[in-house]
This record gives sequence, C-alpha cells and structure tokens, in this order.
Amino acid sequence: MHPRLIAFNKPFGTVCQFSQHSDHASLADYIRVPDVYPAGRLDTDSEGLLLLTADGALQHAISHPRRKMEKAYWVQVEGVPDLHALQALGDGIDLGDFKTQPCTAVVVAEPGSLWPRVPPIRVRKAIPTTWLEMRLTEGKNRQIRRMTAKAGHPTLRLVRHSIGPFDLDDLQPGEWHEVDPARIDGFRSRSGGFGASDRPGHRRK
Repeated sequence: MHPRLIAFNKPFGTVCQFSQHSDHASLADYIRVPDVYPAGRLDTDSEGLLLLTADGALQHAISHPRRKMEKAYWVQVEGVPDLHALQALGDGIDLGDFKTQPCTAVVVAEPGSLWPRVPPIRVRKAIPTTWLEMRLTEGKNRQIRRMTAKAGHPTLRLVRHSIGPFDLDDLQPGEWHEVDPARIDGFRSRSGGFGASDRPGHRRK
C-alpha cells in the first residue's frame, strides 16, 4: 500500500498547524484529511508548497536535515542585486549564529505562473524589485529572509515552488491534491528507500 502524500499551496498568512490560531488561518481551514502532518515547515508569511503525510518514514525522508532535500524558492527582493551580492548568497553568508551552506541564487523573470499575493507586498516607487530563484539543501528558521537582508536586499515575497521532485504543478493558493503514487515510488527509488530505521506507516513522536 502506497503512503499518502498531499501537496498543498499554502497561502500567505496561514500557519503550519492544524490547531486553530487566534490571528491566522490554519491548515484545518483548507485540508480536511485526518491524521496527516506537515513534512517540514513554511513560515506564516511565506507561500507555496507544503507536503503532508501520515507516513513517518516518508515524512522523515522529506524533512530530515541529513537527507539534504533541495528546496526551490522564488524570492522577490528589494533593489537589484549585483554579482557580488549573488556570489555572497551562493557561497554562503555568515549570519552570526551560523554560516549558510552554498546554494544557488540567480536572477529570474517574474514567474508567469505566480498568483497575486493577498494582501499585496508594500512597494516603494523609488526602489525597484528583483526576482531570484534560490535553491537550498538546508532550511533554518527564516534563513532566506536573513540571507537576503544580510546581502543588502530584504525579501518582500517568498514562494516555495518545489521540494525535491515534488512541485506545485498548477495548484492555486489554498488548493491541494494527492501526489501520484508513481512519483512517490520514483522518489523512494532515487533516495535509496526511506531508511532502514524508518518503518513505513509508523509516525515518529
């Protein structure tokens, strides 16, 4: 039996929890599927792909830092980063409490499949904005926002569009679908299985 995996396009302002929140929408406002849990997190003020499953081994394979699963983001920043700023982002930035691992950071056109953010970002007319695509294999708390701020280009909007082989496809904010089991099988094969210590169907405490 294949593990169940849900791909969800998390809207801006939604918290990554099923319990109700006093100030924000929660996952329960969109996903009415019992006993699934996020494989990793996404900040309340970030948007895009969140994966959920009830399978502990699959959850571990997607989210555990040792797996170094690549995550890709569209990042709208203030200003126009020069080659020095892009090089610094790619090489790794010392944030004080840790230095980031090397990653990919390139300028891209505004993604054509991107939806309008609600509410819209605050734009200053005198300062242009730039879209970057950043690909990381780590994901510490608010890492990308801290990185771009340190490089002199604060993040205005952050959208995760893929996690490993899984992507948003055509999901709009608040929409979800079940991932094709064949894609899960392909991920299992490419990743060398979900780990000998991770028993399928067992949810870690």
